[in-house]
Amino acid sequence: MEDLVMLAKFRSYYAGKKVFLTGHTGFKGTWMMALLHHIGAHVKGYALAPEDSAPFHNLFTSRSITESVLADIRDKERLKNEIMSFQPDYIFHLAAQPLVLLSYEIPAETFEVNVVGTANVLEAIKALEKVCNIVVVTTDKVYDNKEHHALYKEDDRLGGYDPYSASKACTELVVDSFRNSFFNTKDIAVHGKGVATARAGNVIGGGDWSKNRIIPDTAKALLQGKEILVRNPASVRPWQHVLEPLFGYLLLGARLSDEPENFSQAFNFGPLPEDHLTVKELVELAIKTWGSGRMEVATNGAALHEANLLKLDINKAKEKLNWQPRLDARQAIQWSIDWYKTPTERQADFTFQQIDNYLTK
Repeated sequence: MEDLVMLAKFRSYYAGKKVFLTGHTGFKGTWMMALLHHIGAHVKGYALAPEDSAPFHNLFTSRSITESVLADIRDKERLKNEIMSFQPDYIFHLAAQPLVLLSYEIPAETFEVNVVGTANVLEAIKALEKVCNIVVVTTDKVYDNKEHHALYKEDDRLGGYDPYSASKACTELVVDSFRNSFFNTKDIAVHGKGVATARAGNVIGGGDWSKNRIIPDTAKALLQGKEILVRNPASVRPWQHVLEPLFGYLLLGARLSDEPENFSQAFNFGPLPEDHLTVKELVELAIKTWGSGRMEVATNGAALHEANLLKLDINKAKEKLNWQPRLDARQAIQWSIDWYKTPTERQADFTFQQIDNYLTK
C-alpha cells in the first residue's frame, strides 16, 4: 500500500507537468523517458540521435511517448530556443559523454559536452520567467578518489584522474557557480529556480549496449555464446539498477518543488555499504542468471587508468529524501540479464513492466 501511495505521490508532482529531459536517447535517458511517461509527465527530449549500435531508444520511437529534438547540447542557441518554447516545470539534465575510456580518446570533446553543455543549460534557464526545478546528473566519480574503503560524502573533495571524472567534477563547480551567482537560494522568490546535482554510482540494466561496460559486454558475449572478457576482475563498484538513481532524481525534483531553498544541493545515490561487489562476482552472478557462459580475464588488462575501488555514502539521500535502494546488487543483475534474455519485440513492454514492478515493489 505504501508503494502505491508513493506512485500516486509521484503522479501528483509530475502528471501533466512539462519535463525537459536532455540525453533522452542514451541508456539512462531512455529509461528516464519511459519512467516519466509512466507517471504521466509531458516530456520533451533533447539529445543527439541514438547510435546505431545502441538501439534501446529506438524501441520506443513508434510509441510517441516524448517530443524529441535531435540536436547537440553544445548548440547554445538551439538549446535555449527549445527550452524557452517548451516552458518546462522541471529539467533533468542527463546529456553527457559518459564513458571513462572514451574520454581518453576525446578529452577536449568530453569537457566540451559535459562542462560547457551544462553551462549552456543553466544559462538558458536564466531567461525562463517561471518556476522551474533542475536536477543536473553528474557521477560518483566526481570525488578525489583515494581508492580506500571509506565512503565518499557530498562535501568531500572533488577531483578526477581521467578526463571523464575531471569533467564531471568541473560540472559540479559550474552548477555551484550558477547557483550562487544567478539562482541563489536567498532569492528563490525572485528567480524561482531550484538547482540540485545528483551523483550516482555505476548503473546497470537492460538496454545498455555501450562499449567497455561490464553488463553490455557480458550480455553481448552471452547472446553470441562467446567468452566474457573481464579487464579488472577485482575492481569494486557501487553497482545499482538504473531505476534506483532515477527514482532518486524524481524524489529530488519533487523536494525541489516543495523546498528549493533546502534541496538545492548535491546528493549521492548508490547501493547500501555492504552491497558492493567486485567485477568478478558480478559476472559470475550474470552467468548464473543466464544459465550458461564462461568468463576469461583479459591478459593485457586495461592500458588506461580506471579506479579499482569507489564507494558512496548515501545517508544524506536516505535522511533528507527518504530514498534508499529497493534492489540489492544480485537483484539488479538478475533484472538486467532478464531484460537481455527477453525477445527484442517484447523489450519495450518488458521495460514498462520492470518500471511498474519497481515502483510498486
